[in-house]
Amino acid sequence: MRFSRRSTLAMLLASSAVVAGCTSSPSNSRFRRYHGPDVTHVLISKSRRKMWLMHDTRVLKKYNIDLGFQPEGHKQFEGDGKTPEGTYTINRRNPNSDFHLSLGISYPNARDVAVAKAAGKSPGGNIFIHGKPNKRKRSGTGPDWTAGCVSVKNRQIEEIYAMVKNGTKVTIHP
Repeated sequence: MRFSRRSTLAMLLASSAVVAGCTSSPSNSRFRRYHGPDVTHVLISKSRRKMWLMHDTRVLKKYNIDLGFQPEGHKQFEGDGKTPEGTYTINRRNPNSDFHLSLGISYPNARDVAVAKAAGKSPGGNIFIHGKPNKRKRSGTGPDWTAGCVSVKNRQIEEIYAMVKNGTKVTIHP
């Protein structure tokens, strides 16, 4: 069977796109493997409710997100329901989270701690990118339901968890 140059190129591109994506392990679908370009930056726009996984200036993936229950403004204190704004890093992963997988964001930074301390309050912490709650709760439904985290659908956090490594820069814009 003969293939034209164009059909051969199309087949190669299609097969490389499949190889470059996320694949699930048959034994545990939560833990996917990713074989594509490194995610060099996670960009989050609170006002647009979007998150982009970037490789340099190229968008690899885009997601709709939910935020804290008081989404406007920068997180300052524990319990304020706000999602932080600024530049952080992914600093930990939790496969046994109360939510369907989670990636920790390095909030609070030194500035966040200083602002809260000056007000005599705690800055809070435990800010994550995560899926929906593992147990049925009232939270996890509707827009902007978290305590300050960034939430996506469970199948999306599986993909993000595979793609984003610890140390990846995260920028959260108002």
